[in-house]
This record gives sequence, structure tokens and C-alpha cells, in this order.
Amino acid sequence: MIEVVRAGALTTVQDLGRHGLAHLGVPRSGALDEPAHRLANRLVGNLESAATLETTLTGTAVRLHAAATVAVTGAPAPVRIDGRPAAWGAPVHVPAGAVLDVGTATHGLRSYVAFSGGIEVSPVLGSRSTDLLSGLGPSPLSNGDRLPLGRRNATISAPRARGDGPGQA
Repeated sequence: MIEVVRAGALTTVQDLGRHGLAHLGVPRSGALDEPAHRLANRLVGNLESAATLETTLTGTAVRLHAAATVAVTGAPAPVRIDGRPAAWGAPVHVPAGAVLDVGTATHGLRSYVAFSGGIEVSPVLGSRSTDLLSGLGPSPLSNGDRLPLGRRNATISAPRARGDGPGQA
């Protein structure tokens, strides 16, 4: 589970969207920067379709209630774990209880935050994506919100953080 400490200007849950429902008036929605969304998921060992957080300009901060591998892609932004600088565009281990803070984008508009296991909010019409125009999916994040994380996909292994491998202390 993650808990929102700082929601940012507009942070939403996004996946690859709702396909094949336009004839019913349901928009596709989904990640606006699909390649960045897919990359974030690949970096943490998820299927590319797993749900991520999509931040708009000012980033977000979340507390992880269980350890996870995370990656931030899309618009470059400073990344901190409990106040210490962390890598952007690379998998990073975040321990349980730590705060992951994605700052204001330095170039571009939308950043993507993937968590090993993905964000497991209930799907609506086959997607976990927030669609602001139709009102489908989860609401934009607010401070104090809690979102469940899924289990790491057993068929895809996430890159290991340094010192996290077998036989290493």
C-alpha cells in the first residue's frame, strides 16, 4: 500500500486505457506519454499494462507501507527517498515506511511513477485509469489517500538493487 503525503497539482492513476468502447461514448483515457509509462513498468519488472501514477508538473510524494522497487520516467524531475537523492529513470529500492518524493518537472509536464506489482485499484470497464472528462476510474489523488499495490508479477523479475542479490549483505 502507498499513502499520499503530497498529491501535487494533478496526480492520477493511469494504465494503457480503455480500448474498444468508443462506440459507446467511452474515451480511451490512459497514460498521455505511453512510452514513458511502459518504460517505468519495465524498469520495475511489471507488465507494461500495470497501473502507474501520472504526475502533472509538480510531482507527488508517497509513503510506502511495504518495500518496493520504483522507477520514475517521463518528464525529468528530482527524486528523493526520505530526503536523499535517488535515481530518475532507473529502478530504485524503497524500504517500507520511506517517503518517495518526486519533485517539480525540470523539463516537460508529466512524470510516471511505477511500483513493483503496479497500483491495484479496482478496474472500471477494463481499465484502472482515471478519466477526468467521463468521471471513470479513481479520483485524482488527494493528501491522505491510500492505494493498494499488487504483487510483483512472478513471470517478470525486476532488476535488483545493489546489495539485494543472493549471497549479498
